[in-house]
Amino acid sequence: MEDSEIDSFFRVRDKEPRIVDKDLFETVEEVFDKATVQAILKLMRRGVLRSLKGVVSAGKESRVYWGKGPGGRDLAVKIYLTSSAEFRKGMMKYIIGDHRFDKSVPKSTRKLVILWAKKEFNNFTEFYKAGVSVPEPICQYENVLVMEFVGENGVRAPLLREADLTLEEYTAIFRGLVEDVRKAYLRAGLIHGDLSEYNVMVWNGRHYIIDVSQAVPVTHPNAAELLLRDLRNITSFFEGVGVSVPPLSKVLHYVTGEVSELEY
Repeated sequence: MEDSEIDSFFRVRDKEPRIVDKDLFETVEEVFDKATVQAILKLMRRGVLRSLKGVVSAGKESRVYWGKGPGGRDLAVKIYLTSSAEFRKGMMKYIIGDHRFDKSVPKSTRKLVILWAKKEFNNFTEFYKAGVSVPEPICQYENVLVMEFVGENGVRAPLLREADLTLEEYTAIFRGLVEDVRKAYLRAGLIHGDLSEYNVMVWNGRHYIIDVSQAVPVTHPNAAELLLRDLRNITSFFEGVGVSVPPLSKVLHYVTGEVSELEY
């Protein structure tokens, strides 16, 4: 890929009105190194991505953009920062012990971030195939992950912690989440590892589990601890909004398949 093509990409973006937005400008400066631009252009050539619009959310590890795909389909484009080394230590506890990835942990930060993006895509794919309610994964290339957009007109759906629901709606989501954790465990052999009201979206009467990069196999050395933490997080949240929640031990036995029914 020629440098002139990459420079042209930046010039075109600089002419767009939305670049005056402070958050987007800072994100472009931090995220779009030349290698990342190459990855985005590659996805465009493949026909996966038609255009990249404004920032949906921003964090220390990644930025999520609103994109457009074939037929005008809304997409969420998650770009991991390859220049940030602060979360390397945090990554390692979820990689070491994961038999899918821990045999080839790279030394360079960029390659580790790309491995992390691949891990998240694989986790999304396994969850999706198991029938867990997650955004549909589309593809991953380098440090870029493309998936279904949950929301409307570039505005993401509210997180569970932000939603204003009735008790009946909270109850339905709680039960749905428990079923999803069970499907993930029994069908996909995975544990989310960071499940809480901050990693669940609510849209059109349905919940979506997000941010699955840290998900680990049930064989991981910390699997039991992570599963218990996930269940404690969600039972505590829903109990706090008035949902009648079964004892944690019973939820755990149901999720792991020790019992076939959960009494509410």
